[in-house]
Amino acid sequence: MQNFPDKLILELKIRNYSPKTIKSYSACLKDYLFFVKNQVLPFNLELLRKFLFLKFKKGLSSQTVNVHLKAIKFFYREVLNFTQNIDIKFAKTPQKLPVVLSKTEILKIIDSISNQKHKLLITLSYGAGFRVSEAINLRVGDLDLEQMTIHIKEAKGKKDRITVFPEKLKIDMLNLIVGRDKNDFVFASERGGKLTTRTAQKIFKNALKKAGINKEAHFHSLRHSFATHLLENGVDVRYVQALLGHQNIRTTQRYTQVTNPALKKIRSPL
Repeated sequence: MQNFPDKLILELKIRNYSPKTIKSYSACLKDYLFFVKNQVLPFNLELLRKFLFLKFKKGLSSQTVNVHLKAIKFFYREVLNFTQNIDIKFAKTPQKLPVVLSKTEILKIIDSISNQKHKLLITLSYGAGFRVSEAINLRVGDLDLEQMTIHIKEAKGKKDRITVFPEKLKIDMLNLIVGRDKNDFVFASERGGKLTTRTAQKIFKNALKKAGINKEAHFHSLRHSFATHLLENGVDVRYVQALLGHQNIRTTQRYTQVTNPALKKIRSPL
């Protein structure tokens, strides 16, 4: 029974789950095993309900509780080959609108950065709709500056996609990558290798603060803004879906709530 977490990790690795998911599922399972004192069989539905309820009482978000449930369901179904249906529905999660920066705010953020490499990192992440992981993992060979495209490899869900390269950045990018090997990271760290996620996020946060913008924005807000501004420019939502790499168009359609021009024309009666 002490080997259950190791068996879970092995199964997740075989199925090519991301390191982040493996770490998360493993921690959730260890938590559950401690709660049930390693007595996973026979399966006790009410005990699992109590485990999840206690997570809510501790103040964990519905998203975090759902990760625990996903990990436990995966463990029973895929590791123990448990065929009985675990009849617990996932908790409802709040449907929050994405934080979107205006075009003016984006320019203020970019202009506040003095380091040229950092400036290009933030500018390209907005102009191509990057996730932070996609920005730091970008390699020289992923850029096609003739076709003005970027090949994003093994993004979320281990899926490749093609996105646009902003023509305005061509000269700056050529200056950055001149003489570099195609396997080199575009945004390499001064110590060698790629920038860390934390460093990229810190670059954005510092620029946001320096620009005097008080929105609760994060690095991912650059991607939200990319999608919203494309829709405002009249780009079809299905093209935006392809550029973002969304599997379900409903994920992309949430940006239409932010950019709805008819809604913005309505004036309060006050």
